[in-house]
Amino acid sequence: MQKILVINSKGGCGKTTLATNLASYFVSQGLSTALLDFDPQGSSIRWLSQRPKSGPEIYGVHVASRKNNTGVTRAFQKRVPPETERMIIDAPAGVTGYELKELVQMADTILVPVLPSSIDIHAVTRFIEELLVVAKVRQLGLNVAVVANRAKKNTLTYRSLERFLKTLKLPFITTLRDTQNYVHAAERGIGIHEMWDKRTESDKAQWRPLLRWLEDVYPVKTKRKIAH
Repeated sequence: MQKILVINSKGGCGKTTLATNLASYFVSQGLSTALLDFDPQGSSIRWLSQRPKSGPEIYGVHVASRKNNTGVTRAFQKRVPPETERMIIDAPAGVTGYELKELVQMADTILVPVLPSSIDIHAVTRFIEELLVVAKVRQLGLNVAVVANRAKKNTLTYRSLERFLKTLKLPFITTLRDTQNYVHAAERGIGIHEMWDKRTESDKAQWRPLLRWLEDVYPVKTKRKIAH
């Protein structure tokens, strides 16, 4: 089972968009998929509740809600069906210290979404340092990559982000554009790869480098090959 943690200490960077679109892609490829929502706002689980009943099912747990309201242990919340092949973890904002270590230890792959703004660049710099120093992701042998989110190319802020990401000793995988297609998909409880509108083709193309990277770090061991 590949366990993908989508995380950034700063809110509003598109963690849920990345997490839900990953989950919808994997399940559309026939992979048994689970989505764990650690964010108290429960945006991923709210998205999951909107999914068409006729579509492939994604196993979902709102971990934060169960922790606060029922007293169920975190160990129980983290359980997923044994046949699960892909587990996506949507982390809350502001994670640090012990909680960060705990989330990191659940994963084998980490994706850090970042927006093209000076505030976000400053925040992600400190967060990546914490990932490397406090959470010790390299010592744990985890795969870590950065994704630029809601970006408008040919702008000064995007070029600033691009220059910064190139200085990191971490893979900068892809750039996802700022488009209402993600909003329309979220309203229907689906992902960008479940939309057949031709206007989404450029969005799907932007996902291909990320999907190839995820397959490279965790090859599909079944006959179901990830589409590129």
